[in-house]
Amino acid sequence: MRFLPVFLDLKAGPVVLIGAGELLRAKLRVLAAAGARLRVHAIDGNHDFGLGEAAGIDIATGDPMTADLAGVIAIVCAGAGDVGVAMSARAKSLGLPVNVMDDLEHSSFIFPAIVDRGDVVVAVGTGGTSPVVARRVREKIEALLPARIGELAEFIGGFRKSINERIAEFPLRRRFWERVIDGPIGAAVLAGRKSEADEALKAISDPSTFARADKPEGSVALVGAGPGDPDLLTIKALRALQDADIVFHDELVSGEILDRIRRDTTRVAVGRRVGKPGIGQDAINTRMIEAAQSGQRVVRLKGGDPFVFGRGGEEVEALRAAGIAYTIIPGITAGLGGAADFEVPLTYRHEATRITFLTAHKARDAENVDWSTLTDTKMTVVVYMGMTAAPAIRAGLFAAGRSPETPVGVFARVTRPDAQGAIGTLRDLPELVRQTHGGPAILIIGDVVRHAGSLRRETPKQILSDLLDAAE
Repeated sequence: MRFLPVFLDLKAGPVVLIGAGELLRAKLRVLAAAGARLRVHAIDGNHDFGLGEAAGIDIATGDPMTADLAGVIAIVCAGAGDVGVAMSARAKSLGLPVNVMDDLEHSSFIFPAIVDRGDVVVAVGTGGTSPVVARRVREKIEALLPARIGELAEFIGGFRKSINERIAEFPLRRRFWERVIDGPIGAAVLAGRKSEADEALKAISDPSTFARADKPEGSVALVGAGPGDPDLLTIKALRALQDADIVFHDELVSGEILDRIRRDTTRVAVGRRVGKPGIGQDAINTRMIEAAQSGQRVVRLKGGDPFVFGRGGEEVEALRAAGIAYTIIPGITAGLGGAADFEVPLTYRHEATRITFLTAHKARDAENVDWSTLTDTKMTVVVYMGMTAAPAIRAGLFAAGRSPETPVGVFARVTRPDAQGAIGTLRDLPELVRQTHGGPAILIIGDVVRHAGSLRRETPKQILSDLLDAAE
């Protein structure tokens, strides 16, 4: 994200608009509709803007390059040509935000596509790369938003201060407003019955009791984050992340997924990487339970799926024993994500009719794994946390009688942009691990690996580099 969406207070000062022709008039209409105070420099001398006697528009006649910019909050250039480039340099030297239409190099801010519902404004941007894409997204949002959503925001704004004074705890205030917005009061505003909603809200004698009504005192959601790609989160998982008061997350949950958490939610990293200490499962259980008992909505965010090598079962047992309400939201486990990412069918008619999921966390101690159960050539073996144990896995399968020519794939950082794979035979397993340049990774062992697709997810820069190398 190059451009951070920021809402400018148009009451803070005038906006200087410089340009000519229809481009100037189009930008003028946008700014005037937003209520901006405008100082307009029409460099072609045409002051017929088609707005009549619009309030808040000051027509400037001097040279914009020497104009007094004291108190100005932003400069916009539309159809200004070389004047826009020169004005951009002047604005930047003064620390003023500047937009030169269709010229990212000389702009410090851009205009998004806007959905305007009064007090509810949605800005859609593409970093200036494709206004048409932004417009299409805006059209989708326009179709989803109720016509009176801005009136609902204005209605809540009128009560917000008084309610905040009566409910001290922030999480409880949020629950109060969720009940208002999602219940009959919010529905009345959206239906145009504002006076009815006003009376109903004023009739709530105890906002704290109202906020707690029909709400659990605290709960825990065990949420599977999947293997890394944020687009693989389920809708239910996204809702849980948006509703949570506190999220306890594993270290390996990607930053892109953590970005889906509501910004004012407390985040606590509690997981650990292989070989590095963490706070321990008992401590995690205790902290989750204490948070739920305090009335918070808790999310335990786990990589992959909570019930596939994720200790979700242990956490459920602890929550049951403490009498805490909980839900389980499954995620795509790394074995399935990796198989899809690299096009490895875990089952295949006449070739593979069974799957075994194995964690190699303790495979370096041969007695921890009964390797004899993994020799069936029609069984696909998916190994988690197997990178450091690769030599022990190979030795164990060899000793049990599995052929050294058994196809093997090592797939690292699956579903992420830097995903990488290496394919060979069981004999080559430790070397395949080295080729993937770090985990987390899964190993897939069995004949199905012969059907794998592309082993590298190339970025545009990588593709360009490859093309240049080929040209040479």
